[in-house]
Amino acid sequence: MNRRDFLKNALLSAPVLAAISHGQARGAPPLPEKPNFVLVNVDDLGWTDLACFGSTFYETPNLDKLAKEGLKFTDAYAACAVCSPTRAAIVTGRYPARTGVTDWIRARFQGGGTSEKDRPPEYVKPNPKHKVICPSNPYWLEHDEVTLAEALKPAGYVSCHIGKWHLGPDDWYPQKQGFDANIGGCDYGQPPSYYDPYTNKRLTQGIPGLPSRKEGEFLTDREGDEAVRFLTANKDNRFLLYYCPYAVHTPIQAHKDLVGKYQEKPKTNQKNAAYASMVESVDIAVGKIVKALDDLGLAEKTLVIFTSDNGGLLGPTNNTPLRSGKGNPYEGGIRIPQIARWKGVVKPGSTCSVPVTSVDFFPTFCALAGVDLPKRPIDGASLVPILTDGGTIDRDAIYWHFPHYRGRIMPYSIVRNGDWKLIKRYDGKPFELFNLKDDPGETTDLAEKEPDRVRELDARLVAWLRSANAKIPKPNPDYAPKGAK
Repeated sequence: MNRRDFLKNALLSAPVLAAISHGQARGAPPLPEKPNFVLVNVDDLGWTDLACFGSTFYETPNLDKLAKEGLKFTDAYAACAVCSPTRAAIVTGRYPARTGVTDWIRARFQGGGTSEKDRPPEYVKPNPKHKVICPSNPYWLEHDEVTLAEALKPAGYVSCHIGKWHLGPDDWYPQKQGFDANIGGCDYGQPPSYYDPYTNKRLTQGIPGLPSRKEGEFLTDREGDEAVRFLTANKDNRFLLYYCPYAVHTPIQAHKDLVGKYQEKPKTNQKNAAYASMVESVDIAVGKIVKALDDLGLAEKTLVIFTSDNGGLLGPTNNTPLRSGKGNPYEGGIRIPQIARWKGVVKPGSTCSVPVTSVDFFPTFCALAGVDLPKRPIDGASLVPILTDGGTIDRDAIYWHFPHYRGRIMPYSIVRNGDWKLIKRYDGKPFELFNLKDDPGETTDLAEKEPDRVRELDARLVAWLRSANAKIPKPNPDYAPKGAK
């Protein structure tokens, strides 16, 4: 047995059903045995990009209905402020610092690797303008990682990935990471075009695994149809549908059937009509999926989770009242809209303010499916108590680690402990401290007024980074700050 097979078959001796028992402890009805799972992960959708999360410009009637029929998470977080690390965290239940995927992965046409011999060096080439030398980002999610599809397979789940994958080239596509079916998941971080045949001048072959069906068809419409087709074909099976529309990532291309009304609407802080039409295209696709579940009699047998891989991209959208956007350590970069629906189990119209994050889906699904967690550190906490009886989870803090320079963004790590959030930078201002209860917009930095709290949170963060074996930026001996002689 090779190392990969050993790791995938090595399970904890104790089952992970305690969370389910907790859900029943307060008199909740027995949970359906081994529910189906539909996990919707939208690309770059901001915290206020849905009407039920505050937008008055974008129209999202299907998602608003989903929230009314389920649970809305007000303090849900992506595991990273950019896409690939969050996507790796979702399918493994492990923080980006632990998987090593801490930045978005380069596709082949962007200089990414294609085989084992292409592994990048441990650290990038020093830049004299940078105070630290940053670790390299890998070109794929390692096969040694146990994915959600692999974990659920022993319980008889049929799994399908649809849409954006962005976790490596061919040998690391979804079907090589445990998924039974893969429709459109490849190394692309964005589609060449949103219109069939999904090509541009550079990428003339379209999207691997998604052959042309009808010229001019909008990509999100096609992805939604593929999801319904999978659900219909597997209505009698236990299934995991991981639905990841490429929208609303760039290129910002209007859905021609939807954009007109947004061009006529009064503008708010959100005013991009093309982007608004893309948001609505996602809403329509999710509506198709939920309707299919209802029509097939699967609503009470299926947990639906709706989430995003990072905060909204500034320019196409606006994340006010949160600060900043995608890529940044502020709430606009990492807080995301999240909804859960499971008819007969999740209380309709409920709200949860407990901080949750991308790594929580893995242990939640494993608990509900009655399968053991892999015998390796899993960072997530099961959400079953929250979903079933309005309970909470036993967790002191949530962590982030982005050890890279990206334009004006300096390498950083973050810890949120209760209402307190500490941003630690490895270049530039060393610390920022915010109280999110009093100041969700992060307008007032309390680091100088609360030095003891900064030290305590930093110690907690450093200890966690060490425990996760995180790669930390190191001093740059060639550093030549601007103005230095």
